[in-house]
Amino acid sequence: MMITFHLLFDLNYFGIVSLNIQGGLLWFFGRLTAFIFIFLVGTSLKLSYMRSILSRYESSLILKYVKRGLRILSYAFIITIVTWLVIGEGYIIFGVLHFIGVAIILSYPLLRHEKLNLPLAILFIAAGLFLLNQRFDIGYLFWLGIIPRNFYTLDYFPILPWMGVVSLGIYTAGKLYKNYKRRFPLKDFSSYKIVKFLAFLGRHSLFIYFIHQPILMAILFMVRTF
Repeated sequence: MMITFHLLFDLNYFGIVSLNIQGGLLWFFGRLTAFIFIFLVGTSLKLSYMRSILSRYESSLILKYVKRGLRILSYAFIITIVTWLVIGEGYIIFGVLHFIGVAIILSYPLLRHEKLNLPLAILFIAAGLFLLNQRFDIGYLFWLGIIPRNFYTLDYFPILPWMGVVSLGIYTAGKLYKNYKRRFPLKDFSSYKIVKFLAFLGRHSLFIYFIHQPILMAILFMVRTF
């Protein structure tokens, strides 16, 4: 879904095909893709946490999540630099990878308090939706969801409301799993080739996210040129 949406976005951005990305079905498809992507961040964090506390002292886990978050942020800053050099205006300053890096660090205290995540999810999402149509004269809190006037970027995922989607994922994973064990029966589809392929993509999702846009844009740039 992510690669498909970015392909459509790039087709419109390069003027190869005229598409309404900012509204209608394509906008909904893009938001749904982002919701699932970030929701799975929350579920994965909760599953990782449950697996970790079964094998190590919980007090040592904070370093694990801080290091993981900083690693994601390092990749995000590369995207910031590259988009600033390549596209200039609208370069990505707090996109989905920036958000995920920060969210991994912020989520650590929430992983231990499963029930708290549901009301927090509602609060974060409601606050973010309220702020969405507001504009402020403050420029340094854009990462939080307080959008300054004339703010423009191609990819923007502020803490509010998207931290609420992470919290919702944490809460859901806690309900569906206990002590890293699934609470419901599920038929084993792992022998199917399509499932193996999707599992492969899942295990390498960060790498795929990091490289797919440059590849798509390079191909479309050549198509437009020739």
